[in-house]
Amino acid sequence: MDYRRFGRTNLSLSVLSLGTMRALASEDVFRATLAAGLALGINHIETAQGYGTSERWLGAFLKTAAIPGNLVITTKILPQPSAATMAQRLEESLDRLDVGYIHCLAIHGLNTPEHLAWVRDPQGCMAAVRRFQAEGKIGHVGFSTHGSREVIEGAIATDQFDFVNLHYYYFFQRHASILELAARHDLGVFIISPGDKGGMLYSPPEVLKDLCAPFSPLELTYRWLLSDPRVTTLSTGPAIPAELAPLASLGSQTQPLTAEELAALERLSAQESTALGSDRCAQCYDCLPCPEAIHIPEVLRLRNLAVAYDMQAFGEYRYRMFENAGHWFPGRKASRCTDCGDCLPRCPEQLDIPTLLRDTHDRLKGPARRRLWDH
Repeated sequence: MDYRRFGRTNLSLSVLSLGTMRALASEDVFRATLAAGLALGINHIETAQGYGTSERWLGAFLKTAAIPGNLVITTKILPQPSAATMAQRLEESLDRLDVGYIHCLAIHGLNTPEHLAWVRDPQGCMAAVRRFQAEGKIGHVGFSTHGSREVIEGAIATDQFDFVNLHYYYFFQRHASILELAARHDLGVFIISPGDKGGMLYSPPEVLKDLCAPFSPLELTYRWLLSDPRVTTLSTGPAIPAELAPLASLGSQTQPLTAEELAALERLSAQESTALGSDRCAQCYDCLPCPEAIHIPEVLRLRNLAVAYDMQAFGEYRYRMFENAGHWFPGRKASRCTDCGDCLPRCPEQLDIPTLLRDTHDRLKGPARRRLWDH
């Protein structure tokens, strides 16, 4: 396992981290998954208040398991409008983890301008965070985000954070400039769920497997991330110990990409261009804002992936989240398009956006579900 400096925290983290959102089938499964991760050399475990029993089970694990001396624990707490509420949440995490000190705290889901305003408020949630730091209960502070590039840039500009948990993958490169900004501010970079949110790569379609061969899609895209020294660590998020097995050799593969790996990535790029032709959305985001609040670039990114690589299951999984996940996945479904044409003159690719939106909805809406009153 290789280790990297986590930005200005100066912590040394394994390049693979153990996220605990999914390993909650039972406490025995949770403990076995953590033990398997530590056996690989992982020294960073991430939990959150929103992860069910994860904090409490992790606290119990820390009391009874053989724990390496360099282990780093991160927990995440939702942004709060007041210092008093944040102080209460911090006490709850310390109690559930049953520790007197948390190495890293992430503001969980700094996703909206309102959340950013809470962070900027001198009397807001960060006032409580700073008090807990002064009292020696918290080490370093960062934030996780599912927000827009503008919100993320605003959060980094506050200079209140030491690290960022970021969505950035081969199949979602919108945040490339954020990676560069984080490096300039010496922030640690934790990539969120590249195996799942990065394309459901534990169960890839045959088209994608053939294009990536002799590498698996998971291996190739993890290598794409790990070859970038600005990336500190990737969250693995296994549900069971066996899901760590494909990653066993990747923790020491942080060298620059090989010629064979670069050739596979070039095949992916060529396939996208060939399959999509003039319908390819280049992800410039110039089409926004949409009067109907459709997240046009994200809708068309999912179409790009479904058409180019047969990533149909991933597209359906993400498309279902529109209108169902609030600020964690903003935007309305493509069927809301009214053909107003507002986006058309702003598209440098001259895409027929309304037609592509309808096509995406038809492709990714999934099977109709019978309602109880349709019997």
